[in-house]
Amino acid sequence: MPVPAAGLPARVRIHEVGARDGLQNEKATVPTEVKAEFVRRLADAGLTTIEATSFVHPDWVPQLADAERLYPLVSDLEGVRLPVLVPNSRGLDRALALGARRLAVFASATETFAKANLNRTLEESLAVFEPVVTRAKDEQAHVRGYVSMCFGDPWEGAVPVHQVVHVCKALLDMGCDELSLGDTIGVGTPGHVRALLAALNENGVPTDVIGVHFHDTYGQALANTFAALEHGVTTVDASAGGLGGCPYAKSATGNLATEDLVWMLRGLGIDTGVDLGRLVATSEWMAGQLGRPSPSRTVRALSHQEQ
Repeated sequence: MPVPAAGLPARVRIHEVGARDGLQNEKATVPTEVKAEFVRRLADAGLTTIEATSFVHPDWVPQLADAERLYPLVSDLEGVRLPVLVPNSRGLDRALALGARRLAVFASATETFAKANLNRTLEESLAVFEPVVTRAKDEQAHVRGYVSMCFGDPWEGAVPVHQVVHVCKALLDMGCDELSLGDTIGVGTPGHVRALLAALNENGVPTDVIGVHFHDTYGQALANTFAALEHGVTTVDASAGGLGGCPYAKSATGNLATEDLVWMLRGLGIDTGVDLGRLVATSEWMAGQLGRPSPSRTVRALSHQEQ
């Protein structure tokens, strides 16, 4: 039963990452046609922002080596944003050549993860992104800046808030339109979320450019999302069926499941435009393709009711 809570947004835009972040760490190669069908089913369930793939070097993330074949199979979806990751100028060239105009770069809030993920120092990685973002904006593209390890790092421990603020401001200064704050290993808690969002605002980063990306390692993803909603955040990343992890951080477990997020938002009377039944059916279908049950609690609960 929907019971609205005071002070929360009326609508939330879900940034669906299942087709990219959700599948990138799968060991068995998922056929391109299955990925395309996954994106189409997600769109049919009402999701309007679906991260399609990453134009990363195939040796880095073999699962996404089919980006050039996949993107044209889904680019005709009307009314659906299909952002793609571009790690460098070469990735940008490949994405632009296919007509992609919603792009994302992937930065780190910590030195150690920048070296593990990008083989560069934090400042060197930002320097690499600057010409990529500048050229993307010259091509009238929308650019999202991911910031990973915003709350904790498996090597460095707790991440100082001012360090995250520095990276976020650098990405905005170079031209990013939107930020996604990533709790890559899922150690964040609501108080930490509130503190980071307040610090960003105090340093000139407005709430309306901020999205949040929580992992559920310690079961805090929904609590952290609620804290972000109370602050005014209206963009939340989630992965259908709770798929995902991170190939460079072994302690990173699955993303916040889109179904679990929709269930909570629906109960709060917050509109998402998502048909939960169709979304659950899509995640069940994808789980069948992967040969294992979905980790989403809502998928399991609703699937059980239907039996």
